[in-house]
Amino acid sequence: MKRITILVADDEAEIADLIALHLEKEGYQIIKAADGKEAVQAIQTHSIDLAILDIMMPRLDGHEVTRQIREKYQMPIIFLSAKSSDLDKITGLVIGADDYMTKPFNPMELVARVNAHLRRSMQLSQPKIDHNLLETGGLMIDPDKRTVNLYGENIELTPKEFDILYLLAAHSKKVFSVENIFQQVWGEAFYESGNTVMVHIRTLRKKLGEDENNKNKWIKTVWGVGYTFNG
Repeated sequence: MKRITILVADDEAEIADLIALHLEKEGYQIIKAADGKEAVQAIQTHSIDLAILDIMMPRLDGHEVTRQIREKYQMPIIFLSAKSSDLDKITGLVIGADDYMTKPFNPMELVARVNAHLRRSMQLSQPKIDHNLLETGGLMIDPDKRTVNLYGENIELTPKEFDILYLLAAHSKKVFSVENIFQQVWGEAFYESGNTVMVHIRTLRKKLGEDENNKNKWIKTVWGVGYTFNG
């Protein structure tokens, strides 16, 4: 069986070593990179299953590394950064990261999140059967190709944005709470992660062309309860 390989990119060697120590105990193979260019080279030369990226790295920052990764690859990306504002988190998720943790961090929580993202990623990579193309009102969602097309235009979504949209669209009119969305999309227990779900919903709505004038066109907010698909 192929050993799962994780990229840890951080210019602080102590932090990279700490992360590697805990993940190696889980049986993962770790490749470390000290800057953004090394991270990109590692992605290009190794089969990476998940990437943990610092944002403030020399040569190429984590945002640029993520942009280059997302041009070709769909592995989960976790940002680990000292930048802790909501804007920083939103920017990271919009660019293409699947998760965002702030320093200082609990190594065991990071391990738990890595395990959850890998579990979800492995499930999505399995051959899919009995999945039908979803099409409504000009919106087409193909779960096999993991593509979204809106009025003939391809919409680029991050893996988590796609998972949320497909979850809601596949159960049209069912209302999902923030907790339920997190548990089903992230595949792990809910731990005060409501803001994570709401950030993904916000960016997903923007990509689907929703604004203040036509809010709830595709994703309807049911106040005090959660979200439902409005197709």
